[in-house]
Amino acid sequence: MSDHEFESFFPQSGSIDMQDQSSAIDQGVIDQLTAIAARYPQKRSALMPMLHLIQAVDGRVSPRGIAVCADLLDISEAQVSGVATFYTMYRRRPAGKHHIGVCTTALCAVMGGDALLERVEQKLGISAEQTTADGLFSLERIECNAACDFAPIMMVNWEFMDNMTPAKAEQLIDDLTAGRPVASTRGPQLTSWADSERVLAGFDDGQANAGPSAGPASLAGVQVAAQHGWTGVPGPISPTDIESAAAKPKAATPKAQPDSAPPKAAAAKPAPQPASVEAQQATPEPKAEVAQPTPEPTTAVPKARSAKSAKTPKEAK
Repeated sequence: MSDHEFESFFPQSGSIDMQDQSSAIDQGVIDQLTAIAARYPQKRSALMPMLHLIQAVDGRVSPRGIAVCADLLDISEAQVSGVATFYTMYRRRPAGKHHIGVCTTALCAVMGGDALLERVEQKLGISAEQTTADGLFSLERIECNAACDFAPIMMVNWEFMDNMTPAKAEQLIDDLTAGRPVASTRGPQLTSWADSERVLAGFDDGQANAGPSAGPASLAGVQVAAQHGWTGVPGPISPTDIESAAAKPKAATPKAQPDSAPPKAAAAKPAPQPASVEAQQATPEPKAEVAQPTPEPTTAVPKARSAKSAKTPKEAK
């Protein structure tokens, strides 16, 4: 065993706080959960958006929320808890009004993600996976935000904040603390983590088209293609295309004729071995060799000849 032990950045990721039984789930919330389940042919498929609504109401996946989801979906609480503890977007402890995530994986780490996280921790006075005493901020170390072209990345209430620096992060926190409006880099104006969780549960907040959907770095390849006149593959196949292809008569496949079959490859013959010097001396040199017909042309391997059996043109006369 080495002296180095792996240190998990998510020590509480597999547990639900069963001691905290507080909950704001009422009949109105249960009706909303029921409506979510009704959207799916198999209602158990609604579990993930239902858990997002639980978080919007209770600030976390609560024991009460687990029990309600299990009851509405006719599954066990263990099954609900298994999903809630598998995905890191589900909170095991109460989140703040604004939930900040800092990516420290791969490219973000190379571009300063760890320094960014350290500055945010100092600014908020908490460590990753904790919530400030006033409940205004919670902080999380993110394992890849899938936005490497804008590294280092921060997320606030699941909205992207691109190309962040420690100074930018401090200014962002100051603005949110003061209640000043803050817009995400490629999305809408920030509201709250609970509002974002309702959107993930399937409730429209009217901001789907707010902000640009893609930044310059993401569009660079498209712009280069446009400059060179490059085109991509055809678009998705439509039902009409499928029907047209099915209605089109198929061409008859011609049967192979017996004489059209490819000739069989001739078996490879072993290369002749060179004869000994005595055998070559006893065998007279043939005047001419007549080529014998073979099924397939082969490359003849000449026999080795000794210096004694070789004749000069003068001797041949």
